[in-house]
Amino acid sequence: MSDESTPWMRLLRELFGDDAEAALEELTRMGMDPDALAASAGLSASPAMMEHVLGQIRALVTQSAGEDVNWSLAHDVARGVASQGGDPSVSAAQANAHRAAISRAELWLDAVTDFDPTRLEPRVWSRAEWVEATLPTWRTLAGPVAVSVSQALSGLLERSSEFEEPSPTGIDAGGLIRSVSPTVCGMHMGQAAGEMAREAFGATDLGIPLLAEPRVVLVPRAITDFASGLEIDEDEVRTFLALREAAHVRLFAAAPWLPGQLHALIERYAQGITIDLEALEEAVRDAGMGDPARLQQALNRGIFASQHTPEQSATLESIETLLALIEGWVDDVTLRAAAPHLPEVGALREMMRRRRAAGGPAEDAFANLLDLELRPRRMRDASAMWAALHTRLGAEGRDGVWSHPDLLPTSEDLGAWQAWVDAYVSRGEDDDVDRELRRLLGSDDG
Repeated sequence: MSDESTPWMRLLRELFGDDAEAALEELTRMGMDPDALAASAGLSASPAMMEHVLGQIRALVTQSAGEDVNWSLAHDVARGVASQGGDPSVSAAQANAHRAAISRAELWLDAVTDFDPTRLEPRVWSRAEWVEATLPTWRTLAGPVAVSVSQALSGLLERSSEFEEPSPTGIDAGGLIRSVSPTVCGMHMGQAAGEMAREAFGATDLGIPLLAEPRVVLVPRAITDFASGLEIDEDEVRTFLALREAAHVRLFAAAPWLPGQLHALIERYAQGITIDLEALEEAVRDAGMGDPARLQQALNRGIFASQHTPEQSATLESIETLLALIEGWVDDVTLRAAAPHLPEVGALREMMRRRRAAGGPAEDAFANLLDLELRPRRMRDASAMWAALHTRLGAEGRDGVWSHPDLLPTSEDLGAWQAWVDAYVSRGEDDDVDRELRRLLGSDDG
């Protein structure tokens, strides 16, 4: 086999010199198919992306002490998955149309909430740009669990390799074995991020902010694909989605404690995750320890312990309640802002409610990474609660609940939201009476 026949052979020639053919034989003996690895990540059709991956494999095999998770490979796989089917750069016309939708959305939101728009300029991104901007948050939220999975997988692979016959090629497979676990987990992270990039409308689709700063973002390709399946004008769909994104961003900017609390809850939940070693060992046995692509797919089959600790259950309930409150507020505010302007707002609203409740590839990706379903249960109750508060206290009174986390209803409160609204409104009235009494008593003392 000549060096020019395949990029894999050129890489092996670089790494192993005259032993390149023996190294390829060893990879085959271990069950590793380089071409299948490239195809599973969507890289085989992209020579440039293939060169990126080859560079990562080069680094994996030659490094003496690598990371538990290959984050560079995660980045490249995410880019490759996001670009499947094409990911053209955003044209000037597309950017202008989406910025106009954001401007309309901000203007309409001004009429229904006192929360100010962000001062940061909105962005209109391709899927690749979305990956670049959001991957740091994915790494923060899912990184600790990915490292735990990688370490457990590495231990299993090394134990498995101890019982194998010595390599007839004379090539030491130890370095290759040690490179599999970081590769698998890097691919797993990248696959999840890439799948979400393919359907994300902005940076707040899951109800959590994926950017470090409060900025409105739209992804035209995802919006066009979504609108193509509807009998609604695409500009109306675009504006409605811009309203939702801008409402999320206003909320996160007005309540700066909120993104941190969400992230802290998710991290606390993740710290309690335990790995089902028997399930992981079964996945390794079924997939073949030398095939990162098949191992990466096997991680989707449920390798986390099925039982939550009491602390995890309480944290999960807090996450679900907070997401419901966020999505319920966005739902109520978006409806009020859109109702005078968008004829199909009712249909679009119901469609988004069902989309969030049922979940999709984005939610599935997060569940595969963290065993966590980011679905806002009781969102309809939360939306009704915010609407009732608006009716009784106006926009300022409704939005004032976000001024401090202690003011928000608990999960139990949300289950009986009518009583909570009555108590909250009555408390405000009592405060007015107390203030008047203090004023009168102060006057009497004077």
